[in-house]
Order: sequence, then structure tokens, then C-alpha cells
Amino acid sequence: MEEAWINRYQKQLVRSISPQFLEEIICYLRRLDLLTAEEAGRVQEASSLPEQVRAVVDVLAGKGSYASQCLQTFIETTNSQLYLHITVYEPMVQKHLESLQSYYGNGLETGPLQRLTNLLLVEGLTDIQQKEHDILQIETTKGLRNVSKSIPLEKLFLPLSKVSIPPRISVTIGVAGIGKSTLVKLFVYSWAKGEINRDIMLVLPLTFRELNTYEKLSAERLIRLAFPHITEPSCISAGAARTLLILDGLDEFKTPLDFSNTVVCTDPKKEIQVDNLITNIIRGNLLQEASVWVTSRPTAASQIPGGLVDRMTEIRGFGAAEMKEFLDQMFLDNRDLSSQVLHHIKANRSLHIMCTVPGFCWISGSSIGYYLKNSTDQSQEMTVVPKTLSEIYSYYFKMTLSSDWPEKQRETLRIEQAVNNSKKIMGSLGRLAFYGLLKRKYVFYEQDMKTYGIDLSLLQSSLCSRLLLKEEMQSSTAYYFSHLTIQEFLAAIYYYTTAKRAIFDLFTENGMSWPKLGFLNHFKSAVQRSLQAEDGQLDIFVRFLSGLLSPQVNKLLSGWLLAKDEHNSFRSQAISFLQGCLNTDYVISSRTVNTVHCLYEIQHMEIAKSVEEAMKNESLAGMLTPVNCSVLAYLLQVSNVCMEETNLSNCLTYNVCKSLLPQLLFCHNLRLDNNQFKDNVMELLGSVLSVKDCQIQKLSLAENQISNKGAKALARSLMVNRSLMVLDLRSNSIGPSGAKALADALKKNQVLLSLNLQHNVIKEDGAAFLAEALLTNHKLTTLHLQKNSIGAQGARKIAEALKRNCSLKELMLSSNSVGDNGSVALAEALKVNHSLQSLDLQSNSISSAGVAALTVALCSNKGLINLNLRENSISKEGGPAIARALRTNSTLRRLDLAANLLYDEGGKAIALAMKENRALTSLHLQWNFIQANAATALAQALKSNSSLASLDLQENAIGDEGMAALSAALKVNTTLADLHLQVASVGAAGAQALAEALMVNKSLQILDLRGNFIGVAGAKAMANALKVNRSLRRLNLQENSLGMDGAICIATALKGNHGLTYVNLQGNRIGQSGAKMISDAIRTNSPDCVVEV
Repeated sequence: MEEAWINRYQKQLVRSISPQFLEEIICYLRRLDLLTAEEAGRVQEASSLPEQVRAVVDVLAGKGSYASQCLQTFIETTNSQLYLHITVYEPMVQKHLESLQSYYGNGLETGPLQRLTNLLLVEGLTDIQQKEHDILQIETTKGLRNVSKSIPLEKLFLPLSKVSIPPRISVTIGVAGIGKSTLVKLFVYSWAKGEINRDIMLVLPLTFRELNTYEKLSAERLIRLAFPHITEPSCISAGAARTLLILDGLDEFKTPLDFSNTVVCTDPKKEIQVDNLITNIIRGNLLQEASVWVTSRPTAASQIPGGLVDRMTEIRGFGAAEMKEFLDQMFLDNRDLSSQVLHHIKANRSLHIMCTVPGFCWISGSSIGYYLKNSTDQSQEMTVVPKTLSEIYSYYFKMTLSSDWPEKQRETLRIEQAVNNSKKIMGSLGRLAFYGLLKRKYVFYEQDMKTYGIDLSLLQSSLCSRLLLKEEMQSSTAYYFSHLTIQEFLAAIYYYTTAKRAIFDLFTENGMSWPKLGFLNHFKSAVQRSLQAEDGQLDIFVRFLSGLLSPQVNKLLSGWLLAKDEHNSFRSQAISFLQGCLNTDYVISSRTVNTVHCLYEIQHMEIAKSVEEAMKNESLAGMLTPVNCSVLAYLLQVSNVCMEETNLSNCLTYNVCKSLLPQLLFCHNLRLDNNQFKDNVMELLGSVLSVKDCQIQKLSLAENQISNKGAKALARSLMVNRSLMVLDLRSNSIGPSGAKALADALKKNQVLLSLNLQHNVIKEDGAAFLAEALLTNHKLTTLHLQKNSIGAQGARKIAEALKRNCSLKELMLSSNSVGDNGSVALAEALKVNHSLQSLDLQSNSISSAGVAALTVALCSNKGLINLNLRENSISKEGGPAIARALRTNSTLRRLDLAANLLYDEGGKAIALAMKENRALTSLHLQWNFIQANAATALAQALKSNSSLASLDLQENAIGDEGMAALSAALKVNTTLADLHLQVASVGAAGAQALAEALMVNKSLQILDLRGNFIGVAGAKAMANALKVNRSLRRLNLQENSLGMDGAICIATALKGNHGLTYVNLQGNRIGQSGAKMISDAIRTNSPDCVVEV
């Protein structure tokens, strides 16, 4: 008996009926008396829409075939689209889901996939992504994109906001081996299980490998061939079912996409060339309602016009934790080996960057693991951990040939058999790899194998299967190398071994060319072709080719893939030729930098070592010849010297700077100080900062010759730059108009955090322009305006801006003639601004009136942490005003009052306040004419104060009396860590009192007594204290009349003291021989202590 319609489509009914249509069904059934009022009530009581539909279906199922037929007829006549959906589309989708779950569930890789669930949201391809080889992209950008936004995988095809629409064309880019196909598998499997994007009815994953097997197709035939269970492809072309078409691996498509000459086709049934079919789908002429997701390596993705792409994303590489997890999974049975491999990868900066790519990390990890497991072998070939690309791939191939893999047990070949068979296999695969590389062909089919004379039976060997992967498709079988670099290495081996007997140019496959005799001629030909290729297609190939000439690689592969010492005699000539390619007259391209990589592969790095050493010592001036400049460009990518900071100060000219621009683009922290740069260089740097790829975060251009014109060039770049956070232009001459240009840029720029315009003659007008910018800029946190003669008026303008600005944290205004008037204005701002944390007003002729206003403001201010009033004219009358502020303020941590006129009266007032203050941690009172009375008052405060950690009383004549009082306080104080008493008139008695305190004090770490006269007696007392004290870390007794006896006392005392890390005994009339003896004694007694004698 045939199953009732309602039972057969129960699941589809539950999933498809909307609330409004359910109401219509209930009304219809009530009219036919197929649903009673009581039954309708029970339906309404169900908790959710699916439950309500299920309740209706259950009721009708119990009432026989008539009820089922009535519901079928009603849906068919009133909502034909829904009927079609229930009876045709839904069952079709169900079969499709089951098929995808089966296919993709089995093939999904394990491992750290978290990075694939969050993609980088990018605005398009950068210049380097459009033009360069994948490896060069990673090396140049150091594996990082200047991208702050990401998008979760489950939101990849959703609108970014409530007012936007879902993207029709999405492109995801990633270098070879980053995990594009894995991402597609993860997405399809997650969708098929119903975990993400349930709004998409059909996901149709296709690969360009498969599309390569067809010449002509229609849109509907494509769907039918790839997905036989989709019986109604018209539902996709008509837009009846929301569909996502995935096109994976555009870089593997055999035909370039030509969007400019697309023959328009709107008929989904019409058969056209496959490349034309793809361009019409992407343009929206076919399958207009379907979303399309293309994955590709970056260079190939540039075929799609940017205007057609609605959303572009990029797969990020491994982070540190993911790399460790990946290696741990590679070496599951040996975590120690995994840790050793990771250690070696991290030790090589260039290799570490490359290993952010999973495919490359697998090859490198396998090679280094193989080396470490076999490094106990006494043979000479296992002597150096692999560092160069050629060494890594040589170990990888040797491991492959000997069937020694760091993973689950696989079928193995005896080593002897591998050696015997390897040359034939490698020769066949090498020729395929080489000519495939020249034709940009990365996927091969059975016809290709026949063309290159490859025995298909050989492809079944375990060796071959590890290098060449196989994918069975509906109409054919595809073969592809396990990673792009595997193809390039095999191509290099083929070229290297064939060149010795080749008469004609190997790059001309049909053999018709001028004769080329000898390996060296063929080597030169390969390098020259690489230099001429704009897209770097042959860059890694020639690196490998150069590497095969290195002694280490030759040792490794001798007897396996290479004849022993083959071409060894050509090494020096090859090196000379490569060095000749570097003499480019200051025109440096990526190809030039790749030539230095070739020298590294061939193991000739003498020039690079000398340039790197000069970089370390900051002695590059005069060294930068065209060759050295090319080497410097290479070092900017790979050297550890550039990791924290790239310092090219005092060595660059206009031409050199211009030649290095492509590399400077990716230096995160760049110092170009004191290069006598003029405005024309700023035009160059401005162009770099304006580029989308730019990764410069800190740029210092201090002490150059930049005027307003150069500042304007930089300002234009700041309008669009999204990487620069710190810009230092101190000691130039940008003037008021230069300041205006930068201020205008700050109104739009929301990235820059710190701007240093110290000593730039910006004057009052420049300060006014910057103040105006502070009204709208909400990002800048630090502004340096020292030595700019902004005057009281300039300070007043900035103060007005501070009343509204809430982002600035540090403001440096020292040496600006701010005076009392400017100070009063700033004080008014501090009453309402609670975000400014540091204010520097050093050397501004501020007297009692100015300090009175500032201290009143401090009574209510809740944000300022650091206040510098050093070198002003604050008299003893200012002391009580400061004291009042210190009693009230609870946020100020550091107060600098050095070089004022406080005298004992002002000092005592501040000291009394310190008894109550619980916030201040640092107090500078240097050179304030303070004597014993104020020192005694400060000592009293220290007995109860528990916050002050640093006290500076240098150049104040506190004498032994003041020292004795401070020493008594130190016996009970537990927080003071730094005490500075240089030139404080302290003699032997004061030192003896201090020594007694040090016997019991456990907090003091830095003690500076230089320029006093404690003598031998004071030294002996201090020495006795040092035998007991364990807290002191730095002690300065410079110029204290210690003599030889006093110095010996100190040196001897250190025998039992293991806390001190620095002692200064200079200027104590010890003499050269005495200095050596003392130095040796201290090193013997306390080897960890640095001594200056």
C-alpha cells in the first residue's frame, strides 16, 4: 500500500511551513471539518512553530488518506512554490546533505583549525600580493597583514550591518599550504551538519581541478555533472533555493580568466567555454541569485576585478600556540623531539616566519625532526641543523627516500631499493615539475603524465605518493605536488642534473634555441630568466638551484639524487655571477633581494655578515655601495638585528633611501635620525606611508633638515595611513605651517598615538593649530612640544583644547616660555580634564603665581600622575601651596621640583605634607638650597610615610646632620627604594650613621653618594654594613676620597654580599694598579657584580 503523502513529507512540512500559512491551513481544515475546535486549540498550545505543524500532521495522519489528500491539494493549489519546495527541493537537499557529510566528514584534517574559524577581513589585494611569489610575500611582510578586523566563518556570507546586504561574490585568499581547501572542507562539513548558515539551502563545492577536465559546459549541466542527486538545477538558476557555489583553487585553473573580453551569456542551458562560464557566473550573468565563494592564492585572485568582489578575506597563518600544537601532533609519540624542533625553528627568524604556513611547517618540522633523530650518526653529512631552504628540502627528500617519516607507520621501502628507484622516479617527476612550473601548471592529468613519459604504475610507489598527491574525480584523476615548493625543488633537481648534458636551452621545451654548453651557462640562463620575471615565478626555483651547489646539500644528496661533488668546481663562478647581479646602481627590486637569498642558499654570506655587523655597531655610514645596499635590503627582511628596531640613522642618502623603500615598508620600528634628509626624502616616505601594505608602526626622523614642505608631504600620508602609531620629528624646522599641515591630518587620522615635534620652531601659531586638532582627534595620547617658543598664548590655546579633549595622556611643554599666564590657563584646564596623566612644564619661568594656580587645580584633579616643574622660579613661598595640594591630591605619583628656589622653608612645608600624603612615590628636590632643617623634616615624614619610593636630594647641602636624620628614618622606613644624595656635603659621620641604617633597612636598593667626602672612615663603616645588608643593588661612591684603603674595605665586604649588581668607585685616587687589584678582588668576591674603578 502506498504511503500517505502527509507521512512521506512530514519532515519537509515541519521545516517549510510559515506561521501565516499554518493559519490558512487550519482555517481550511476547520471548514472541511477535518480539524475540530478542540484539536485546533491543542495545535495553538504547542510551544514552537515546528511543534504546531507536527501536531496538525499527527491529527490528519490519524484521519486517513482523504485528509492527507485534502492537505496536499490545498498546498499545491494555493502555494505552488512551497509545494515544489516540499516535494522536490527538500528531498533533493536531504540527499545532497547526506552526500556532503559522507564525503567531507571523512577527509577533514585534524589539527589546530581554530585560525580557520576567524578570517581576516581585507579591503583587497596589496601590490605585493598581486606581483610576488607566495614565499616572498611571507618573507617581505614577515607573515603579518596590517589588518585589525576579522570575521567569523559562520558570518562569512551574512551582511556586515543591518543596512547592508549579503555579499554575492566572496574571495578568500591565502598562500600555498595555508589551508584554503581545508577551510572549504570545514565550512561544507559544518554546514552539512546544520551548525552554520542554515539560511543557505544548497552549498555546491567545486574545485578548479575538476573544471579543468571540461572544455564546454552550461551552468545547469555543470551542476548536474558535479551533483547528480540535484535533479532540478533550474531551481538554482531561477533563484528558488538560496545557493552558495564554492569554486576552490582558482590558481589551479588551466585557463586565465579574461573579464575584459567575456562573451555575455544569460542562458543557463547554453554550453560555452568553461572559462567563459566562470566569468559569466562571477559577473552575475548566470546564476544571478546564487552567492559565489572563490578561494585562491593571492596572485591568481588578481584576475577577478576588484569591483566585482563584495567581500575579500584572508586566511591567517599559525600563531605561536598553534605552531606548537601542530608540531606536537606531528610528533605525538615524542614531545621532547617536538620541543627541540620548535626551538630550532624559533632560532632562525626567516624559518620561523615561513613556518606560520602549515604546509611549510610540516615540511620544515619533518626535516628538522629527521635531522635530530639521526644527528647521533657519526657520518659527516649530519653535521649542521638545516637552516637554508635547500638544506630543509634536501633532508625532507632524503627522509622520503629512506621512508623515515615522523608520523603513523606507513608502508616502507628498503633504503637500497629506494636508492635504485629514486633517480628514475625523480627524473620523471622533475621534468613534469620543471615544465609545469614554466607553464604555471600545478595540477596534472593522465594525459600530462603520458606527455612527459611518466609510467602511471610508478605513481603507485610510496615514494611517489608522498610527493605527488592523487585525487579521483568523476571524469578523471588529478595529480598535484604536495606543496608548491616540492614542485620547485624537484624542478631545480631536474634542471641541475640535466644541465651537464643539455646542448640547448632547457627553458625552450622543444629544444629549438641557440646552443648552451656547460652547466655554468645553464645556471646563468636560469638566474637571468628569474631576474626578468616580474612576478617572481622562478625565484624559489633559482634559490633551490643555487642551494644545490652548496657543500652541505651536495653531501646530503650525494649518491641519492646527485653525483658526488657534481658541478662543485662551478660554485665560485656561480657566486661571482650572483654577486655581479647585485651591482644594480641603487635600483633594488624583489628579484635583487632574491639574488642575495641565492647567495645564502649557496652558503656564501661574507658580504651579508659584514653589513649586518655594521648595522649592529651603527657604523653603516659610507658603506652603502650598490652591492651592500642590495644586501641591506635582504637583511631588513631576515636579520635579527632588525627584529625590535631597524636603525638606519646617520647612513642614508636620498638614492639609498629611494632604493630601500620596498623593504622599509615592512619595518615595524624604523629609525632614520640624523641622515640630513630634506623635504624630497619626505615625499618618498610619504608615498610609502600611503601604501595599503605599509606596516611601519614607529617612525623616527629626528635631527634631519625637514621644513614645512616635508611636513606637508608626511601630513598627506597621515590622512590615509593606518599603521603608524608613533612619529618623531624632533629637532627639525617644520615651523608653524608644517605644524598646521600635521594638525589638519590629525583631524582625520585615528591611528597615530604619539607625535614628537620638539624643537621645531612651531611657535604660538603652530600650537594654536595643534590645539584645534585636539578638539576632534580622539586617538593621540602623547604630544611633545618642547623648545618651540609657543609662549603663554600658545599654552592658553592648548589649555582650552584640553578642557574638551579626553584622549591625550602626556603633554610635554618644557622650555616654551609658558610663564605664569600660561600656567594659570593650564591649571584651569586641569580642573575639568581628568584624563591627562603627565604634564611637563620644565624651564618655563613659572614663579609663585603660576605654581599657586597649578596647586589649586591639583586639589580637585583626579587624573594627573606625573608633574614636572623642574628648572623654574618657584620660591619658598611656593612650598606651602605645593604642600596644600599634596595633602588633598590622591592621584599624583611623581613630582619633580628640582632646580627651583624652595630653600629650607619651602622644603619643610612639603615635608610636613608628606606625613599625610599617601600617593606620591617619587619626589625630586635636587638643587633647591635645602639644608639640614628641611632634611630633618623630610626624615620625620619618612618615618610614617609608606608610599614614597624615590627621593632625590642631590646638590643640597644637608650635611652630616641632615644625613643622620635621614639615616634614623631609614631604620624604620620600609618603602624607600632609591635615595640620591650626590654632592650633599656628607662626610664620615654622615656615612657612619647611614651605615648603621643599612644594617637594618631592607627596602633601599639604589644609593648614590657620589661627590661627597666620606673618606676611609666612612668607607669602613659602609663596608661593615654591606656584609649584613641584602637589599642594596646599586651603590655609587664615586669621588668620595676613599683612597686605596677605603676601596679595599668595600671590595672585601662584597665577599659575603650577593645582592649588589653595580658598584662605582671611580675618582677615589686609587691609581691604575690599585684599580686593577680592586676590580679583580670584587670579581672574585662577587662575580655577578659590575664594578667601575
